[in-house]
Amino acid sequence: MSRLTAGPMLTVDSRRLRRIIAENPTWSLSLVPFLSTLCLECIVSNFEETPIYEELALNQRDFLQEKLSPLLPLSVTANLIDDGVYWRRCCEQRWDICDVSHYGHSWKRMFFERHLENIIEQFIPETTAIRVVTEEIPLCKAYVRRLNISQMLPPVKEGMVGLGDNVDWQSETDSDTVHMEHFDFRTLLANLPWLEELHLSYWVRQCGMNFEWKMFEMAQRDSETLSMALQACKTLKVVRLYESHIDDAKCKLLSKHLVAHPCLRELNLSHNVIGDKGAKAVAKMLNSTKLEILNLSDNIVRDVGANAIADALPGNCTLLLLNLRINRVGDEGGQAIGKALMKNGTLLHLHLGANLVTEPTAITLSEVLAKNQTLKTINLSCNKLGVDGGKALAEAIVQNSILTECDVNLTDVDEESASIINQVVCTNKKTSVTNQVVGNTESKIIINQVVDIHDSSDEEEQESDDEVQAEDDEVQEEQNDEQPDGEVQEAPVDEAQQEDGEAPSEAKSSTASA
Repeated sequence: MSRLTAGPMLTVDSRRLRRIIAENPTWSLSLVPFLSTLCLECIVSNFEETPIYEELALNQRDFLQEKLSPLLPLSVTANLIDDGVYWRRCCEQRWDICDVSHYGHSWKRMFFERHLENIIEQFIPETTAIRVVTEEIPLCKAYVRRLNISQMLPPVKEGMVGLGDNVDWQSETDSDTVHMEHFDFRTLLANLPWLEELHLSYWVRQCGMNFEWKMFEMAQRDSETLSMALQACKTLKVVRLYESHIDDAKCKLLSKHLVAHPCLRELNLSHNVIGDKGAKAVAKMLNSTKLEILNLSDNIVRDVGANAIADALPGNCTLLLLNLRINRVGDEGGQAIGKALMKNGTLLHLHLGANLVTEPTAITLSEVLAKNQTLKTINLSCNKLGVDGGKALAEAIVQNSILTECDVNLTDVDEESASIINQVVCTNKKTSVTNQVVGNTESKIIINQVVDIHDSSDEEEQESDDEVQAEDDEVQEEQNDEQPDGEVQEAPVDEAQQEDGEAPSEAKSSTASA
């Protein structure tokens, strides 16, 4: 009977097994996923409707970061998914070049900074709704440390919204408006509590045949709104406004709002049209802020502006770098800066290349190099210093052991003087490197000595404790030796037992033994 029933049952099982293999040839018991994996995949597929992330373990979060779609709305993922693989996938999908080292090795910071930069660079005044920016601020503000905006689009003519050759950008000659206005930064910067750097250039990329000079300059109204925005952003440390056709009036307005900024450390206004009046306004900032870097290269600053900056240097104790490259500074301004450095003990780097300074400036600076023991680099290239100016510099630099760079290329300096300058500079550079290595070694030795002293003090304390314990043991042994033989010390009697008229058991046993 068992054989009759066993045959059909085996036949049914084999058919059932064959059907499963026929329906899915890759099926196997070893490929059956865990229930937890199935749950995580369900969370991934329904993440937009039901975002579950913080309740998961670390390994489960890693699974989600690998599987979630980079196209999920930022309103869901921005403040929920932490920095990791997910944001790396979002960056690599959106941009071809992704160097996370420029963003503090944070993929999330890279994504939100570049995301906000793209929104501002594509913003068209009077065409793009302002909510396009304001809606993204709550999502980005916690992660944005720096903004590098390389394009600012002006308004376009009515009915011609777009980019490229088909766009007719509005200008003063085409309309009754007095100035073009770009994106207003007041709403943005006031709501970025961690912003430290702003790099901004007012110009248009890919303007095609519609090129106009008005596309490459900051309007007067822009300077007003931007100045107020920079003043309100108290966390800014670096402000770079370059290639924006900033003139004296706009520079004075910017300086007026930044003159008492609490955190500003670097101001870069290079590649503009700032003259003496603008340089005077910037010079007022040197003694009212904590500027460490001032870059006015490629402007039209002359002797008057250089004199104003020189007047501020003796009382300044924070400026480390002054860059006046490619300006119109002559010997009057150059000598004024040199004399100011005789009283300044902070400035480390001076760049006067491509100006109009000649031999008198070189002689004044040679006097500075003979006495100033702070200045480390100086650039005088592309000036007409002459043979006598080169000899004066060579004679002075021999007495200087601090200067590690002195550029006198294309200055009509004779080869002998240039060779002496280069040899001394190279020697000073090697010495500074050696001193730095020795300093690091000495600091390590001092740290080790402090650690050894601390360890030795601990050992001495331990030894003193051991000595005290040994003395106590000796005293106890002496007391035990002084007791007569056969005498047994009576144990202390409890007061309660004395009241009851009973002696303790130890006392009774000692009396019996006696």
